[in-house]
This record gives sequence, C-alpha cells and structure tokens, in this order.
Amino acid sequence: MVVLPARGFAYNGQPQPLRTSLETAVTPDLTFAIPGDLQTLTGGYGYDRRLIAGLQALGLSVAHMPLSGTFPVPDAAALADAESRFATLPDGAIVIADGLAFGVMEEIVERHGARLQIIALCHHPLALEAGLSAAEAQRLQLSEQRALQAARAVLVTSTPTANLLTQQFSISESKITVALPGTDRQHFAPCTGNPPMLLTVATLTPRKAHDVLIEALAQISDLPWSARFVGGMEFDPAWATALQHKVHACGLQQRIHFLGGLTALEHEYDGADLFVLPSLFEGYGMAFAEALAHGLPVVAARAGAVPDVVPESAGILVPPGDVQALAEALRRLLTEPALRQSLQLGAQQAAARLPTWTDTARIVANLINRIRTASQQQSSQEQE
Repeated sequence: MVVLPARGFAYNGQPQPLRTSLETAVTPDLTFAIPGDLQTLTGGYGYDRRLIAGLQALGLSVAHMPLSGTFPVPDAAALADAESRFATLPDGAIVIADGLAFGVMEEIVERHGARLQIIALCHHPLALEAGLSAAEAQRLQLSEQRALQAARAVLVTSTPTANLLTQQFSISESKITVALPGTDRQHFAPCTGNPPMLLTVATLTPRKAHDVLIEALAQISDLPWSARFVGGMEFDPAWATALQHKVHACGLQQRIHFLGGLTALEHEYDGADLFVLPSLFEGYGMAFAEALAHGLPVVAARAGAVPDVVPESAGILVPPGDVQALAEALRRLLTEPALRQSLQLGAQQAAARLPTWTDTARIVANLINRIRTASQQQSSQEQE
C-alpha cells in the first residue's frame, strides 16, 4: 500500500476557536469536508483551520464535516462513511472538500455533484506526491481529474497550480479560483548567529527532499553552521528513520538536529540565519512565506509555485534534486556576508507584499456568494 503523506509543513498558525459541529436545525452557509484530524501540524491543515476561522470572522457559518483519516488511501469503510455524510446534505448545500480526500472521491462527487454545490480545494495534485510508481500516479491523476470535472468550482492556493490543473487535468480556467495562503505579520529575525543556523520547516516526507539537503550539507561540512529540521516524523516513519541514518552516515549528527513537529515556531525563526528547503514540488509553499515574513533569506528548489513565492531578491533557487547546486548556493550564502545581507533585505521587502488570512477568506467568501447567487437565480428561473 502506498502512503500519501499529509501535505505541507509544521504549521505555526495561531489556534482559532472553530464552530465545527454539523448543525441540524439551521443549514450552514458552508460545509467543509476534511479528512483526518483538523489540528494536524501541516501547512494544508493549517490553511483549512485559518480559512474556517477567517470565513467565520466575515460572518459565514461553517460546519466541519470530518472524514476518515485513512484518506488519501481510503478503505471501503472510509468511502462508505464519506458517501453517507454527503448523502445527508440537503440539495443545494455548498461544500468545500479538501483535496487530500477529494482526489479519490470521484464516484461520490459524480453522484452528488448535480444536487450539491461542491468546491474542490486542491493544495496540490495527489499524483505529484513523491515516491509513487507510474501506475499509482496515473491512477490518482485519473481519479482526481474525474472528481475535479464533477465539482462546481475548484479552489487552489497558487497560480502555478491553477495552470497545472488547466494544462494536465483539463479543468476550465473559468472554474478555478486562486486563494493564496495568508501570512501573519512578524518581527524580523536578527540573523546574527555564530555559527549561522540553517532552519528547515517541513514534514519528513520524500517530496520535501531532506535527503538532498543532508547530502548538500555534507559537502559544506568544512564551513561553520548548524541546522535544525522542524517537522513531523509520523507521516512516513520509515523515511524519517532513513534520514536520521543518513545524517549519522555523513557524520553530521552533532550539527543537524531533528526537532519533530512543533506548535510554536517563533523561537526557531528568531534564531535562524537562513531558511533552506529543497522541495521537489510545492503547490504554494507556506513555509517559504513564513520564512519571508520573518525576513530570512531563502535557499530552495525551483519547483512548483516556489518561484512565485520567493523572489530573486530574497533567495537562491536551484534545480530540484540537484545536490551540487544546492551545496554551492549554501556555500555562497555562508561565505559571502554581503550577499546574505542583500537577500535578507529582499526578504524583508517581500514580507510586506504577502497576503493576509483576511485576504484569503475574502476571496473564498466571494466565491461562495457567487455560487449562492447563481444557484438562487437558477432556482427562480425553474419556478417561473
């Protein structure tokens, strides 16, 4: 069985009080279908939490519909439970379904797509997760394409993801709404560590390419630095163990520290001198936005939406999976203080341009209102 890990990074969003129980007396403005534990510390779940809180702050009532934590590899019981929950929703109900489940719920979406107003939330396509066989990736692409085509609308977290769905999944551009993740305003890190501290914030899964980073760090072991890897190890324990073994094999166990998932990251950002994460693909890259919000220069792979998030003035981007290029970029930043200071200033300037969570919620609220208005107009025409 292939385990598709939860998306994203160890999320640092502030907990928000959520009204998450399904209402029976009053139909909510929105039902949000989310698999697993909503409090999971990843960027994808963090986006969901902050979106719910933001929509509620704008006056919308939101009901949380929990789905099985076995998604995106559901068993028969998980699919039957999801079918039952969608079947109980009244005709015309507006539903956002998180992509971790949505991409493998194609039959459910096709059965209920005509009577419900289903919005697919695609953080990034399931088929682009690292470690899949060609057959598994093709199966996931076909299932997600069917589900997306049956949805009333598609919500994505970046323009590159929107383009990807248009070009590779045949989803109409008019059907897609981009709602970039928000970022809270932060004070800037001083970046005065001696030795410099390199921060990585990401779940320990193959797509995040910690293995590439470890090999690159081994090539610059002659330089003074320390590294801290923040991110949950439970999503792919075998991979996390392999990474720890790789660190020991490279003799870096005294310099690279695995911290696991953390609920509060301010201390980590404040103590960092640069942020590095060579992900093989990112649907947006909330970790990079958080790094910029703290004024940290960034080293990353030119993959997915990362170039849209990290401007050239704030970081160095290298080809995905290129250990040598990553090592050279890190060496430059560690040995050229003027370059690091320039990118630090660029990160601080980029921070001012990042969207807020209120911006995110307003975009989604406008989409919900458009769908509701169109549905009401159609209903009126049918009655005439």
